[in-house]
Amino acid sequence: MLVKLKNFGPGVIVTAAFIGPGTITACTLAGANFGYALLWALLFATVATIILQEMSARVGIVTQKGLGEVINQSLSHSFWKWPLFALIIIAICIGNAAYEAGNLVGAALGIEAITNTHKWIFRGSIIALTAIGAIILMQGTYKQIERILITLVSVMALAFIITFFLVKPDFALLFKGLVSPAIPEGSLLTVIALIGTTVVPYNLFLHASTAKSHWSTPDDIPKARSDTIISIGLGGLIAILVTATAAASIFTLGLSVNSALDMAIIFEPTFGSLSKYLLGIGLFAAGLSSVITAPLATAYVISELLDLKGDVNSKSFRLISISIIIIGALLSMANIKPIQIIILAQFANGLLLPIIAGFLLYAMNNRSMLGQHANTKWSNFLGFSVLLFTAFLGVRLIAKSLGLY
Repeated sequence: MLVKLKNFGPGVIVTAAFIGPGTITACTLAGANFGYALLWALLFATVATIILQEMSARVGIVTQKGLGEVINQSLSHSFWKWPLFALIIIAICIGNAAYEAGNLVGAALGIEAITNTHKWIFRGSIIALTAIGAIILMQGTYKQIERILITLVSVMALAFIITFFLVKPDFALLFKGLVSPAIPEGSLLTVIALIGTTVVPYNLFLHASTAKSHWSTPDDIPKARSDTIISIGLGGLIAILVTATAAASIFTLGLSVNSALDMAIIFEPTFGSLSKYLLGIGLFAAGLSSVITAPLATAYVISELLDLKGDVNSKSFRLISISIIIIGALLSMANIKPIQIIILAQFANGLLLPIIAGFLLYAMNNRSMLGQHANTKWSNFLGFSVLLFTAFLGVRLIAKSLGLY
């Protein structure tokens, strides 16, 4: 059993990255406003994420390079190299700084849900969380960071699973929502949000880089594939449980919420204090795990694209990651809400996701680089299907951020 557990890590890190406060809030609102009807979108997003992340891990293991290094190598003599690199770096930095602010606020809201603290303690929680994240990234080795994230994901999963069963959902409606795609009136942007918070471009970089740190030979690909399917499947399950919990409680009772914190407050008189505490713990774990992964992913992307030597312990890597934490902390405590920056981040990621997915598929068909581990026809069919949908998603996100839709 312990040997099997040692095979887990990179996939769990990806799960820690995409199951953050933004995802928890999006899932809460989806369940509160549309009941079980949008669960199919989360199922699709989970499968799509597994398909792309498995390819990313395969690239990392076979080439022993990160996705950024592979792109750098592929475009070494191309005119489009630096314009593309500039787009990726700006999009990742702006996006992850904005999301880092949301992660810190989300983790602090988890504390607030448990303790009913005042505003000054809320800000103190953000400062403390910033310090914890910075210490972990400054002092921790890759293996230590990996273990911390595995622990946080486990706590998060347990909290949301118990909360789910406490509210006694309707399993028949839940199953119907998973297998019967429907877009109720007014729900299209929510569908896009659910998929967009799960299939994100920086996780493709993050997975390739962590996979090559965790495994060293192509013989490890089956282990990596199991890690990807189980870990990201668990992340998808958490998202589905949060949505179903909101559907079984808030939607059924005809109440309204604006965030996951509102759901925690509603739970206390309706379902007892235990539900509120569990939801708060889950939100805290989701926020703290994403506080660590967003700077980690940013540092991997910039280090690989700019060919900065060193690993997670190098000065340049740590400087980049700490910068993202500090910027996120400043945004989270500023009087100006980071919503405009998040909208800009959505615009950038909407444009970036199909581009990065396209490069990933290009790399997966490079037999001189991957040999027998290149994509099969079936893998290409699945990958290009996801690419087309992410391109559609990107256009929708861009239109939304520009106010055209």
